[in-house]
Amino acid sequence: MTDKLIDRLPEPEIAGAVIPWFTPANRPSEDRLQETAGLIEALGCELAFLRGDHVRAVNSSVLFSGGLLDRFAEDLEAHNCTVAVVDGALTPVQQRNLETRLGVKVIDRTGLILEIFGLRARTKEGRLQVELARILYERSRLVRTWTHLERQRGGGGFLSGPGESQLEADRRMLDDRIVRLRRDLEDVRRTRAVQRAGRKRGGKPVIALVGYTNSGKSTLFNRLSGAKVFAKDMPFATLDPTIRRIDLPTLGEAALIDTVGFITDLPTHLIDSFKATLEEAMQADLLVHVRDRSSASDREQAHDVSVVLERLEKETGLPLPPMIEAWNKADLLPPDRAEALAYSAQSAGDIPAVLVSALRGEGMDALLDQIEHALLRGAVDVAVTLDPQQGRARAWLHQNGEVNSETSLKDGRLAISVRLPVERVGQFQAEFPDIEFEA
Repeated sequence: MTDKLIDRLPEPEIAGAVIPWFTPANRPSEDRLQETAGLIEALGCELAFLRGDHVRAVNSSVLFSGGLLDRFAEDLEAHNCTVAVVDGALTPVQQRNLETRLGVKVIDRTGLILEIFGLRARTKEGRLQVELARILYERSRLVRTWTHLERQRGGGGFLSGPGESQLEADRRMLDDRIVRLRRDLEDVRRTRAVQRAGRKRGGKPVIALVGYTNSGKSTLFNRLSGAKVFAKDMPFATLDPTIRRIDLPTLGEAALIDTVGFITDLPTHLIDSFKATLEEAMQADLLVHVRDRSSASDREQAHDVSVVLERLEKETGLPLPPMIEAWNKADLLPPDRAEALAYSAQSAGDIPAVLVSALRGEGMDALLDQIEHALLRGAVDVAVTLDPQQGRARAWLHQNGEVNSETSLKDGRLAISVRLPVERVGQFQAEFPDIEFEA
């Protein structure tokens, strides 16, 4: 008699979660509760319970006061939870003490987002970026964050435990790994720079979609480009940036970039690790900020996106490109609300806006018209005459603008007609003050 092996899928982790809040201003809204639930479910965990806990007096060793901690422990035990999620910031000491007190793995908001990024990374570049972010997080805390379950089982991902060898890793090994990852990612940045230069030489404008996670960027990307990028109603459905060709009404071919979604309290480690990816957005000719106008937290989410963009501008040293807004998910709005927003979009102030439904395809023509208008508004035609020895200025114009024509003159000089973004005109003047041009 032959024994048959029965394949058994591992039981999903069961998570209990709390969102600590300290003042009425940061009491979690219904949208915040749903966001946390979505993050936990995106991790593949079964959510047993989720609530906000008002922490009146912060306990430096475990964060929670005695009553709240006892209730948390009782609920975790009652639901047979294997993971406790604290959707907030924990110090290394607090995390270690909570694990000891609760008897289960404890992860905070940063750890939760890092693990989801680990699951979403598909390309070599994405995996490098996630690994660097994970190690920086672990290194900064000086506490093993991924080792609680290693004695129980091996496997990939930190909920399963990275294996026995991780227990032996020390700070020097982490530092060596960080150096190697940074070197590999620098190669990625150089490759992306070459690719960007190629797109600029081709004269094709670059448009990048940015926005809060789950705002519908990938659905809009697919709608505009005809691509089939993974788009699902969950946080961080897109991690690796994707570039596709689109056609604008009169400007013709352009490049469209889908980027990773932003989120409240986006971990600093991710900003640091994902610079190679996020620079794609920062060096675009235009940003399209995709907003979920059906969300009750739309304004707060838009503010969070602005905060992340400001951080990127500061940390990369790159100026923020011009921006328009795509007010998405019109299909989820009541008719009177949709009508009011459509009117409001037409009279938008500094940042032009268009009401759209990426799911149904509504407003796509108006959005493309607005994209083209913004690109044309942000550029000017410049005529430059260069001497033969001014080859560096010619190379600069080709790299930073769209060259319309080049004509060799009888005296050996070169007449160039080029379309430059407005901010590049000033840069050209500063770089080559002796060269005259006509705008």
